Amino acid sequence: MSEKMVPIFDGHNDTLLRLEMASRANKPISFLRGDSSLHIDLPKAEQGHFAGGLFAMFVPPNQKPGEAMNFADMTQPLEQGYALDMTVAMMAQAFRLARASKSRVQICRSSIEVKMAMEDGAVALMLHIEGAEAIDADFNALEVLYAAGLRSLGPVWSRSNIFGHGVPFDFPGSPDSGPGLTDLGKELVRQCNSLGILIDLSHMNEQGFWDVHEISNRPLVASHSNVHTLCQTRRNLTDQQLDAISESDGLVGLNYAVGFLRSDGDKHNNDVALDLMVDHIAYLLEKLGEDGVALGSDFDGATVPAAIGSVAGNQALMEHMRTRGFGESLIEKIAYKNWIGMLEKTGI
Repeated sequence: MSEKMVPIFDGHNDTLLRLEMASRANKPISFLRGDSSLHIDLPKAEQGHFAGGLFAMFVPPNQKPGEAMNFADMTQPLEQGYALDMTVAMMAQAFRLARASKSRVQICRSSIEVKMAMEDGAVALMLHIEGAEAIDADFNALEVLYAAGLRSLGPVWSRSNIFGHGVPFDFPGSPDSGPGLTDLGKELVRQCNSLGILIDLSHMNEQGFWDVHEISNRPLVASHSNVHTLCQTRRNLTDQQLDAISESDGLVGLNYAVGFLRSDGDKHNNDVALDLMVDHIAYLLEKLGEDGVALGSDFDGATVPAAIGSVAGNQALMEHMRTRGFGESLIEKIAYKNWIGMLEKTGI
């Protein structure tokens, strides 16, 4: 294996949710000391040369700590007050974590701050909302959350809210699964464009995708999505969508979730070869070019290939790209430079 360690800036993880849910269950886990239940923690980050990423704040159903959750619960609409409370709690997890880390984790509100954190050898933590249930119809919460550090937002997860309709997880299927953005959703896109908040298209159904394409004055970004031609889950992107992302000078982050990689859509079988991950990357490169492909692992929110295992295993993917003939300049773009470039293009 090559001795070269490439920094990784990852477009999506659910680590803050894992930390908050453990805290609510009175079974706290430590990001700084490390925990075997986490895909991302500080020791694993250092081992895998994880430089940072967009840390998602996804709000699960409102339930008692320790109560079993089924998938039907996950797709039900959420009450805005609860969603805001939960989002603030996850933000607080991030702020406490950064403070306790003694600068080993740094909250970043701009691409410049991301680069500074990387130069310091710290984990650059940028805040992202996955599903905008926490945002009210007057956008007051959006203003406050932006001031607190929010820099990326997916209007919907795979459920409906006042802004639009998420794409289901069905396999096989098309992302063309119903109506797109509501009038409020279209205004949310405009508000985010004005503030400098990246709009994330992952989890959005096809009509919602085209609504953003029509409204937004920023590049189109899907932080953690794969190729529908290679894995026909509704969550993946069609060639037509990829063409639109390319035309906008946009970006797609490779999702490590096995159900979005495997041609059979099996979301539980983690026996996935690195070659298949690189197949998706190669397809994305063909459609989007060298500046349009990045990583969006979905660590701590999905079953990932055993060959990766956790953020500590990211360098195995870098090495496999080398074996497939990818040059170092291209690998560095995919690993971190393209995400930083996209933050700059979005005005962050």
